[in-house]
Amino acid sequence: MTSTQIEVQLEQHRAELTGYCYRMLGSAFEAEDAVQDTLVRAWRSYDRFEGRAALRSWLYKIATHVCLDMLGSAQRRARPMDLRPIGSGHATDPGEPLPEDVWLGPIPDSRVLPEGTDPANVVASRESIRLAFVAALQKLPPKQRAVLILREVLAWSAQEVAELLDTSVPSVNSALQRARATLSAAEPAADVYRPLDDEQKALLSRYVKAFEAYDMSALTALLLEDATLSMPPLPLWMRGPDEIVAWMTGTGSVCRGSRLVPVVANGMPAFGQYHISADGGYDPWALITLELSDGRIASQTFFLDTARLFPLFGLADRLG
Repeated sequence: MTSTQIEVQLEQHRAELTGYCYRMLGSAFEAEDAVQDTLVRAWRSYDRFEGRAALRSWLYKIATHVCLDMLGSAQRRARPMDLRPIGSGHATDPGEPLPEDVWLGPIPDSRVLPEGTDPANVVASRESIRLAFVAALQKLPPKQRAVLILREVLAWSAQEVAELLDTSVPSVNSALQRARATLSAAEPAADVYRPLDDEQKALLSRYVKAFEAYDMSALTALLLEDATLSMPPLPLWMRGPDEIVAWMTGTGSVCRGSRLVPVVANGMPAFGQYHISADGGYDPWALITLELSDGRIASQTFFLDTARLFPLFGLADRLG
């Protein structure tokens, strides 16, 4: 097999490996680095592979060890509500931005869902990359994290996981049981995002209309009573429509006059938010991701690192 043929064969696994590494690492950029490292290692040692195992299993074994190495000295990525006490929407100082490696970051669905994915598997795939689910995964020790993803998300057998991790089946089952217990206490429920669902489309249309008009009464009507708002890398977060409106009409009122461009992030509806500029155009301001629950909005996360996130999501660097 030629080098080009090997590269083509390995490249076919990039999207699913990116999804796996993202769930392990909590960062789209670190996940892409991990996958690139995995594919380079596989290409360099392909002559020693010789088909002794399934290529996919071999790649996952390499990717797992790459991720475990990266996690060895890294701190757990999290959301603001996992790191700080609840704040007030009346605050005038949202706090100093924290370093990028503190935060759980978003990822485009297109980077983790391989082309031609069976529609029956798309819903499950979206569920397993939701921000809340990935945040819950970060609470697990790295090897427990790998076990749970391989067993519960990718549906590997205990024997396959034991072979990948060079351990025993009882050890895998024990790790899975502990991981399930941690996750059941940490991961909140949410509606599955169905882009073609008329009810969800109507909800999102109302959200865009209310946000762009900066109509707080209309926006409040769309929020759950315990809805949250956060703004990584700023540590401030708040809960409840009253606090959210207080923020958006106070310090956050700079968002007035924004325009929203729809994208999809982490299996959830998302928007590139553009802020009006002095010359009448619109500049990048935030990537907004929404969680939906019971037909309403359960969370709004405003990711402010537009310099890296807008190119990742294919969003324009300016609107006319």
